[in-house]
Amino acid sequence: MRTRLLGGVAALIVAIIGTVLLLTYVNGADRRALADVQTQDVYVVQKSIPAGAAADAVSAAVALKPIPKAAIPADPVTDLTALKGKVTSVALEPGEQLLSSRLVDPAALATPGRAEVPSGMQELTVRLPIERVIGGALAPGDTVGVLLSLPKEDNAPAQTQLAYHKVLVTAVQLSSGANAGEAASGSQQSGSSGGGLNSSTKSSSQPAGDYLVTIARPAADAERIVYAAEFGKVYLTKEPAAAQENTSGVVDRTKVFR
Repeated sequence: MRTRLLGGVAALIVAIIGTVLLLTYVNGADRRALADVQTQDVYVVQKSIPAGAAADAVSAAVALKPIPKAAIPADPVTDLTALKGKVTSVALEPGEQLLSSRLVDPAALATPGRAEVPSGMQELTVRLPIERVIGGALAPGDTVGVLLSLPKEDNAPAQTQLAYHKVLVTAVQLSSGANAGEAASGSQQSGSSGGGLNSSTKSSSQPAGDYLVTIARPAADAERIVYAAEFGKVYLTKEPAAAQENTSGVVDRTKVFR
């Protein structure tokens, strides 16, 4: 009995020693492989990093590793302080070397023809004909007033109100989804190539169809705007920062004529 017990203990000890030796050998494999190779310490991604990640997030997900110089691209990141103010242009996966070309200015990631959404806001798109969007004279970054108009229903009269002021426009598109500004610019260029301006050239410079105007508002405001768009009408006014907000409240037929 005692012999079998001693034999079992000895086997366990041998197994432990073998495991330790194997791990030591494996851990030293990289060092042995690089013993006669010139290396350079570069930052290697340890955890997945999404596109658009800021410098702090990148720094927390990388570590310095010795890499053969022959395997290092021309633009490795060797100083994390150089990343300040930049973001990743693509997603990075573990094992990748951190390259300067993968980090860009945040403005480079902005979608063309869009304005940045303020923190805490939601984006909402309303489809409107040209007469309700100041003749199409809107661009991302503009601010507008939003008029909500509801028809008569039962005993409730028809009413209109300039409900929201200085609302940020984040995008303006045609009903096809094309950027409205680019479409208008292209039409004007094609119209001007024919020589003099006539009435047909002027009309062709204005994109046809409805406009898709995306605005940024808190959730509660978005609900009211959707209700008006579904059961009434929405109009937009061009309302820059200096515009006065001296509205008269809810307007019905008793307030139209004075």
